[in-house]
Amino acid sequence: MIKITTAIKKILKTSKRLRIIQGSTGAGKTIAILLYLIDMAQTDKFPTITSIVSESLPHLKRGAMRDFITILTYQGYFKESNFNRTDFIYTFENGSKIEFFGANQEEKVKGLRRHRLFINECNNISYDVFNQLEIRTSDFIFLDYNPDKEFWIFTEILNKRPKDDYDYLILTYKDNEALPIDIVKAIEARKDNKNWFRVYGQGLLAELEGKIYNNWEIIPSIPDDAKLLGYGLDFGFVNDPTAMVAIYYIDNSYIFDEIIYKTGLKNSDLINIIKSLPEKAAVYADSAEPKTIKELRDAGLNVIPAKKTKDSVKWGIQYIQGLNCKITESSINLIKEYRNYFWLPDKSKNKITENSKPDHKYSHLMDAIRYFFLQFSPSLIDDKRNFRGFDTTIKRISEFEPEYPDIYQNPIIDLNELAKW
Repeated sequence: MIKITTAIKKILKTSKRLRIIQGSTGAGKTIAILLYLIDMAQTDKFPTITSIVSESLPHLKRGAMRDFITILTYQGYFKESNFNRTDFIYTFENGSKIEFFGANQEEKVKGLRRHRLFINECNNISYDVFNQLEIRTSDFIFLDYNPDKEFWIFTEILNKRPKDDYDYLILTYKDNEALPIDIVKAIEARKDNKNWFRVYGQGLLAELEGKIYNNWEIIPSIPDDAKLLGYGLDFGFVNDPTAMVAIYYIDNSYIFDEIIYKTGLKNSDLINIIKSLPEKAAVYADSAEPKTIKELRDAGLNVIPAKKTKDSVKWGIQYIQGLNCKITESSINLIKEYRNYFWLPDKSKNKITENSKPDHKYSHLMDAIRYFFLQFSPSLIDDKRNFRGFDTTIKRISEFEPEYPDIYQNPIIDLNELAKW
């Protein structure tokens, strides 16, 4: 049985055309809205259409769509035959439909009309897209988001439109009595990070201080003529996921594509995944696990330990900050880490300082990317070259520590091959 939380009770009381649900992480916003929309669709007297929209279809598949299927399954209502997995439309017995599509699918944004609309994490779509969706919606619209920056909800709706046109709720994790205690503790453990806690703990607007990367573009897919440079790999198992990213280059831009983000992955599983990749390239991995690297290399994989130094974390971050970076829209966990990758306040001064460290919770894929770029660290250089946009030099494997004596036989980048590009 689904627990009726305070968040659900508050959302059930909304009645205006626009239903703005601002809130913290763990507030149960999406689940509560989905429960509401499912109940309405199941009890319609005549067939209706409800659209659930987010920034991209991959985002929906791993978020609202998965929650939707989980809710119906848990309640014993889900029927596979009712779900069109080509068009992502679920049809209830009374003829009402709930459809899912990405805000980047222009033909659907500007397509047929609907009765109800839910824009999940609406801060990630443009005001123009919202306008196109709103004018094609007859009944009401749910909008939910974390207030990590001011956007069109604040500038174009709140305090501009008549107040009788919208409901405006602020929910927090305390409104979600179903939230596991471990997640509650994880949220409250970040109270010292005042701006972060204001947004993700209290559900209040704040311009977050200390965001590490900015202005990365999300793109639909990897261009056909993009060149695969290599992979970055961060090891994990129980508490942390194993995380792997492919790094591509095109037109002075670096494209990141999520390959792996999974806990409980054994070395044999990792080996099989890497061997099955359609494009082969060197894998730059966390050098803190030499035993794992050796096992992967013994399996015939070109896995190279990323050389860490005292300042390699900050050097790597600063280097990446100077690049033009893009993420594929299917890289859901990578996008989440990018948006939540912040410097933690220096505990001694309770603010961001030169001694601040990145938040480990959102560092796994970020670290994997950094491991790839550590090969261009000035402290490891012994051969000056210019590598397709890298204004730096290329180090050789011989700089690696003695526990990898076999690796120096094969340079990280074959300069003879490089010259052919």
